[in-house]
Amino acid sequence: MVITYLGKQFFKITQGDLTIAVNPISKDSDHKESRFGADIVLVTTNYQDYNGVEMVTFGEKEPFVINGPGSYEIKNIPVEGVETEVLINNKKYINTVYTLIIDGITLGFLGSFGENSEISSDVRELLSVVDVLFVPIGGEGVLDSKKASKFAVSTDTKIVIPMDYGTDRTEKSLPQFLKEMGQEGVVGEDKLTLKKKDLDGKEAVVFVLESTK
Repeated sequence: MVITYLGKQFFKITQGDLTIAVNPISKDSDHKESRFGADIVLVTTNYQDYNGVEMVTFGEKEPFVINGPGSYEIKNIPVEGVETEVLINNKKYINTVYTLIIDGITLGFLGSFGENSEISSDVRELLSVVDVLFVPIGGEGVLDSKKASKFAVSTDTKIVIPMDYGTDRTEKSLPQFLKEMGQEGVVGEDKLTLKKKDLDGKEAVVFVLESTK
């Protein structure tokens, strides 16, 4: 599996010929969007920074779109989603927390989880078995670095990937998050190539992905 970061909460995940897009940035967003063809799209929040399905509908690929809670299985990829509520610009939105399993690795995606979002028992149960946790850390509506680190270490995740800490968020979010996690000095990488065996012995290890946009 190869994971690349395209800004905000937008990730491209590939496994062989399969391409998954998570929270693609739409053309209506103020942030730079990317365009490619995906087989599966996960949208946590129906907001312009996260719902750009049209940007990953390209060429001959017409993706299967998952944009709400429930249980799914597409192309042998199991997906589970649990509903939460978030505030974006003082407006309530539904945010779906997802897990998906790729090549035996469970990924957990918090989406636009906010500072005041309720961490329900359903969310905790869903994320209790994740191997890789994608967590927003930027504050200003999503979790800040302190709350994000506290949440990350409360799970049994092997790898933590921070997201949504760009220029529209609180300054110095990333170094503050790394400090909270006790992992200062982590150097960003352009991609994460991951196999199940790579998780052995890891416990909440932060992997910083540099945005390619």
